[in-house]
Amino acid sequence: MSVRVVVRTFSELCITVGAVIVLFVVYVLFWTGVKADTAMDDQIAQLEEQWAKGSASAGPGDPGSARGPGAAAPKAVAYEDGRPFAVMYIPRLGFTWNKPVLEGTRTKTLKKGLGHYASTARLGEPGNFAVAGHRRTYGDPFKDFPRLRPGDPVVLTDGTSWFTYRIDTRPYRTLPDDTAVVDPVPEKSGYTREGRYLTLTTCDPEWGHSHRLIVWAHLDETQPVEAGKPKALRR
Repeated sequence: MSVRVVVRTFSELCITVGAVIVLFVVYVLFWTGVKADTAMDDQIAQLEEQWAKGSASAGPGDPGSARGPGAAAPKAVAYEDGRPFAVMYIPRLGFTWNKPVLEGTRTKTLKKGLGHYASTARLGEPGNFAVAGHRRTYGDPFKDFPRLRPGDPVVLTDGTSWFTYRIDTRPYRTLPDDTAVVDPVPEKSGYTREGRYLTLTTCDPEWGHSHRLIVWAHLDETQPVEAGKPKALRR
């Protein structure tokens, strides 16, 4: 076999490998995002249809909410694994940013939106309502996570109530096995007593998963959906 044939064969092989790498990058950066955006839109549409039929999850009656002190909450509907039950809005990430929150944090669940740690509190209830999301791929829901700052609102609705949480910490970096970050009163959060908290988690670095970024927030306000959007979502 001549040197020319060897060089030509090697060149063709390099071109083929390069094309495969480019296609893989396009798949990771673009196609998974398109599929995830479609899946998230579908999850939100399911919720809106469900809520329109009057089958929204019943939220808690918060003593400081617009429901009024001592208001009796309807019986709560159990969250179903892999199914959406709320929509989250974070104005800091853009006023068009809204993502469905599903029950569970399995890989297939996080491809369709954010995932609620099933062992943590329900939305708006005493304890720590903890939610995970991808930093990159599958729609990049938490791509701009490091931009979150103390005082930023995180607003959720379950179809019956609006829940406005206020972030209290800058993103905190830790290891994936640091499960204490979703404790009812997370030690590193600065909280010293029981309350109604929110924990958001995502991967770090941006294209890796060797660490986790965490922010903690407290429940600042609740109001029924009939009262309109909360102040944090009004422009």
